[in-house]
Amino acid sequence: MCARFLDAGGAGVVYKTLTTTIPEECSPRFDAPGKEATAFIGFKNMEQTSDKPYQENLDMMKKLKENYPNKLIIGSIMGMDEDNWEEMARDYTALGLDMLELNFSCPQMTYEGMGSDVGASVELIDTYVKAARRGSHLPLIAKMTPNIEKMEIPARAAIKAGAQAISTINTIKSITAMDFDNFTCLPVINGKSSISGFSGKASKPIALRFITNMAQDPELQGIPLSGIGGIETWEDAAEFLMV
Repeated sequence: MCARFLDAGGAGVVYKTLTTTIPEECSPRFDAPGKEATAFIGFKNMEQTSDKPYQENLDMMKKLKENYPNKLIIGSIMGMDEDNWEEMARDYTALGLDMLELNFSCPQMTYEGMGSDVGASVELIDTYVKAARRGSHLPLIAKMTPNIEKMEIPARAAIKAGAQAISTINTIKSITAMDFDNFTCLPVINGKSSISGFSGKASKPIALRFITNMAQDPELQGIPLSGIGGIETWEDAAEFLMV
């Protein structure tokens, strides 16, 4: 998929977030709420990190960079503890990638100190950015969670700890609809389900608001912001550039 995008004219890709362990994925893991005649306005997913072996993913990223030396290849990591963040940053840097995204915002992770729990804690952000910096000289992009009120506070902590840029938003914790037979939310897996991340067009207004807040923050002036969330057309992209 990355290669097809680059062949089509894309300037670069952010590769799927990895952990050093393979998550136990469930199925079905998607739900898409609609509105009247509209097929779907947003997209809920219970997907976690890559389900391929860690080394296999590293090999694929290395091959991507070798095949597309003039394109921007960005790796995305999510460690389980301080040592793991440093180890992954070192592994990625050895591949010859251009930048590292630090995923502080995945809403699916249930382990303490991972995913969106990190993005809400300035202490964990400080610890993990510094750990990644010890393992890499590459530019670090901190990916923030929208599951808080003021994103500027953890974003400042990330920059102070050594990150050079901010990317946002990741998916929004949500329940899209309920299943009346199982008395749980959709999608239903063996009669159970979970709160999980919401994305798609309906997330764009929330993403624009967070980007605007950070662009206007006095302490984040001049910090590059990577806009994510509901971008489907050139007009959507232009709106992110405007804010």
